[in-house]
Amino acid sequence: MEVIGTDAYMESDLFTPREKAAILWAEHVTLNTARSKDDVFEEVRKHFSEAEIVELTMVSGLFNLFNRFMDSLGIPLEEQKEVDKIKKSLYLDGGKVKTYYKTIVDHWPNEYPEPDAQDPNRNG
Repeated sequence: MEVIGTDAYMESDLFTPREKAAILWAEHVTLNTARSKDDVFEEVRKHFSEAEIVELTMVSGLFNLFNRFMDSLGIPLEEQKEVDKIKKSLYLDGGKVKTYYKTIVDHWPNEYPEPDAQDPNRNG
């Protein structure tokens, strides 16, 4: 899969249309594309109510604020020992990693329930 910021996820079978709309909205909020892409709201509105869009915006904005705050002040998001664990994990036994992922894929549900259609805050 390509890097976020490209539209590769929009072609992926891994995400539902609703999940794709949530990612699109998070990108829209993060990259401030409102001036250059005026169709994003209408696309997202097909999948989320206005209340849900407000919640998505608040969550994206919160993470953006936190990340920019930490970056600006040079505060690491993780303690160094946690970063070191990640570096060490690059040297994991590939066979064990493959087995782990296979187990996850084998137990992955084929379908997820749709949001409650009776929810008065849900659009559609």
